[in-house]
Amino acid sequence: MNRPGPDSPDQSANKDDDAVWLDLVARLESMPSSALDEAPTAEEPGNDSGTEPDPGPDDVPGRSSSRSFQDFDPLGLSKRGAAEEPASSGEGSGATGPRDYDVEDENGFVPEDPPSLAGTEPLTMLAWIGAVGGPLALLFTAMFWRSAPLLAVMGILATFLTSVVYLIMKLPQEKDENDDGARI
Repeated sequence: MNRPGPDSPDQSANKDDDAVWLDLVARLESMPSSALDEAPTAEEPGNDSGTEPDPGPDDVPGRSSSRSFQDFDPLGLSKRGAAEEPASSGEGSGATGPRDYDVEDENGFVPEDPPSLAGTEPLTMLAWIGAVGGPLALLFTAMFWRSAPLLAVMGILATFLTSVVYLIMKLPQEKDENDDGARI
């Protein structure tokens, strides 16, 4: 792959871009924030030619200018934001949006209360404790009890596997044909 030499025309184009960028930054930094625009731009009716006005003495870099944000606002965002503020400040402004409505759901969904854990079979509860607690016990053993005997680690692993097998065996074996799967 060939690299362009330092004297190629592409390098000079980059230098021009850098100069334009530095000029723009200098103009923006020297601009006061409270100044208003007095010169007509291409979008205003005072400019008949449809082009931007000739640069005046305020457009020279390094000098302070009386330009504001509106001069560098091609989309007109500053004028639109100022026009919309008074209308949206009150509650009864008439503006509607996606969150400006009240939900009136007469037949809303009300979930049933979950079953109590006190009524669960003790063996099933122990199996869930072993299935969830086994990996946690192995993790804490690896972090805090590095010299744990192999018998303790094998006991935790056996408890976990036995609990998982028991819970799998408790699953229903046959499917209800009238069940559409909407409930768990």
